[in-house]
Amino acid sequence: MVYQIKWSRSVGEIIASLLVSCFLLSLVYFYISASLGSLTSHERSAGLNMQTSSILGDGHIISENIGRENINKNSKATPILSRHLTDFRSEVCEIYSNVRVHGSSSSILFTSDKTINLEANKTWKIRPYTRKFDAFVMKKIRAVAIRPLDASTEAPKCSQHHNITAVVFSTSGYLGNFFHDFSDVLIPLFITAGQFEGEVQFVIADMQLWWIEKHRRVLNQLSNYAIIDFNKESKVHCYPHVIVGLYSHDELTIDPSRTPNNYSMADFARLMRKAYSLERDFAVNLAEGSKRKPRLLIIAKNHTRKIINVGEVVEAGEELGFEVVVRESSFHTSVGEFSRMVNSFDVMMGVHGAGLTNEVFLPTNAVLIQIVPFGNLEALSVLDFGKAAANMMLKYLQYSISEEESTLIDIYPRDHAVFRDPLSIHRQGWATMGKIYLRQQSVKLNVTRFKPFLTRALELLT
Repeated sequence: MVYQIKWSRSVGEIIASLLVSCFLLSLVYFYISASLGSLTSHERSAGLNMQTSSILGDGHIISENIGRENINKNSKATPILSRHLTDFRSEVCEIYSNVRVHGSSSSILFTSDKTINLEANKTWKIRPYTRKFDAFVMKKIRAVAIRPLDASTEAPKCSQHHNITAVVFSTSGYLGNFFHDFSDVLIPLFITAGQFEGEVQFVIADMQLWWIEKHRRVLNQLSNYAIIDFNKESKVHCYPHVIVGLYSHDELTIDPSRTPNNYSMADFARLMRKAYSLERDFAVNLAEGSKRKPRLLIIAKNHTRKIINVGEVVEAGEELGFEVVVRESSFHTSVGEFSRMVNSFDVMMGVHGAGLTNEVFLPTNAVLIQIVPFGNLEALSVLDFGKAAANMMLKYLQYSISEEESTLIDIYPRDHAVFRDPLSIHRQGWATMGKIYLRQQSVKLNVTRFKPFLTRALELLT
């Protein structure tokens, strides 16, 4: 559920808000159009719909705007290769055949008992990371070559045979940022591999051991097998089914209608509770007369977007009857330790940032309060954390700070475009927008203005 407390506004302000909304929609359309512009004309013809190109066992090639489930159910022949080309976030290739994974050559080779149309004998390259739209980071991702072998080509001998599925993905990119750990890999991995109930092996390109160890408990919940370092593996591993790349739906979000078993973010949250042995499935219900004080966690930041007057916020929470704790989540924080701490709270609040990713550890029906920095960041905030909160059956409140609550008033004159025309700053690109509104800005909350949100959070616990 998503809740937002709204303040009364004049008719003029309402009209201005509508005009801003229309402008934002036009920006979204522009960005999508620009992204599609980077695709080939063949790929653009499918728009943002999933396009699947499949090589069938009888040697025919089909290209239709249908999902892989429909191919498997409706095709008489078993597809050898299914490529999902035009998903906005990732490109995925599924191979159903005698597949050979040769890591040291960055190659996936496959053969078939039936002759494949020679038109299909080409090499595809996929960068198995879920930010396809981000050209900057995708350049850093190691490409995996996928190539069919015809009858005249001798296939490399299998060093080891497996009767399970393999999933190939990268742990490079933006990983190390807690938000991207989940949004770019862990949630897409759950979408892709959860259906196999552990009978799947992970083959990781650009493997970073520190990252594997940090999230080992989650990886162990999804796979019963040892991880293979794709870059260093000299052996040829053979599988009946290989998925190169990860399916991804949106930031920190799962669309159940697009998952094999209708998995949702609520299912992912349950996986987190199982992986880290979290005790609480549900937040406190004050209507049941619980004698325990509701607990409020304030996610602190010591650099950018910090709450300068956090002490005043603590006092306000305690006046309302909360037990209040302030904690910072850093790069070196133990996920297991921090997850258990987060799970013990009923309400979590913080300024927009990676620390709010800890919402995945909150118990069902808990409340998330996201503080949105100044600068027209409301839509981004909902996309990154609000949507996930609702999908995990959390209650969600969003508080947008005013100019007076932003430390930017100490940096820029009040007639600067930073205040008068934030959208003009957005139009200068992510680097400029991020520098000003995300890195230069901290928050000094007007406690009188913010306190009703804490009161509302209490009401949502009943």
